[in-house]
Amino acid sequence: MNTPRVDPANAESLRTWDGTDGEYWATNADAFDATLAAYMEPFFETADLRPAERVLDIGCGCGRTTIDAARRTSPGRAMGVDLSAAMLDVARHRAQAEQVANIEFVQADAQVYHFEPGGFDVVLSRFGVMFFADPPTAFANIARALRPGGRVLFAVWQSPAHNTWMQVIRDSLAMGRDLPAPPPDAPGPTSLADPDRVRHLLTGAGLHKVKLTGVRRPACFGTDLESAYEFVSGQPCVRFLLKDLDDAARAEGLAALRATIAEHLTGDGLLLDSAAWFVTAVRH
Repeated sequence: MNTPRVDPANAESLRTWDGTDGEYWATNADAFDATLAAYMEPFFETADLRPAERVLDIGCGCGRTTIDAARRTSPGRAMGVDLSAAMLDVARHRAQAEQVANIEFVQADAQVYHFEPGGFDVVLSRFGVMFFADPPTAFANIARALRPGGRVLFAVWQSPAHNTWMQVIRDSLAMGRDLPAPPPDAPGPTSLADPDRVRHLLTGAGLHKVKLTGVRRPACFGTDLESAYEFVSGQPCVRFLLKDLDDAARAEGLAALRATIAEHLTGDGLLLDSAAWFVTAVRH
C-alpha cells in the first residue's frame, strides 16, 4: 500500500498512527469500542442521520462509527478516513463480515486530502479530530467537503479535570514525578477541550451555529482485573508515561497501575467517569 500524502506537520502522526499505536488499537478494537459504547446512542441521536445521506467519518479507526452510519443512511454512502493502515484493515473486515456494502475506507490525512468539494451531507468524528498539527487548515479542508447546509458532529474529550480515567492513569504512573500537562493547543486527546477554541476554529473554517453540548458517560476499560490491566497497560499514553523510567521503576509504575485498577473495579468491570463535548455546526 502506498504511503498516504500528509501535511509535513503531520509526519510524526503518520509514523505513530501507522506504526505501533495504530497496531495496538487495531489489536484491541473490540476493547476500545467497549470503552466508548455508552456514547454511541447519544452520538447517533445527535447526528440524526437520514436515508440517502453521504457521510464522512474523520479518524474512523477500526470503523465502528462508519459502519453504523452506513447502515443508517442506506442507500447513501459512508466514507471513513484514518492514518492507520492496520486499523483500516480491521474496519474493512468488519464491514465485510457485517455485510455493509455502501461504505469505503481510505488511508488519508484529512488535513490535506482532496475530498470532493461539497461531496458530503454530514461529517462525523468519534474522538478523531483532536490530533491535527494545523487545526485551522484541517477544519477548513473538512468544511469544504460539506455541501452548503451540511452539518458536522464531533465528539471530543473535555479537560482532564473532568475525565477521571485520565487522572487515574496519570496519577498512578507519576512515580513521584511532577508530570507537566501538555500545552492546551498541542495535538492530543484534550486539544479541543476549550469551547472558545473550538468555536474559533470552526467559525474560521466557514461553519456556523457552533454548539457544544456536554455529555458524561462511564467509560468501561475491561470486565475484570486482568482484562482491564492488559488493555490499559498497553495503551500508548501509558508507554509514553513510562518511557523515561528504568526497568525497576517501570515495573513499579505498572504495579501501581494494577493496584489502582483493582481499587476502582466494580461489579461491572473497570468503569471510570468520562466527559466529552458533542460539537455540532453547519456549513454556510
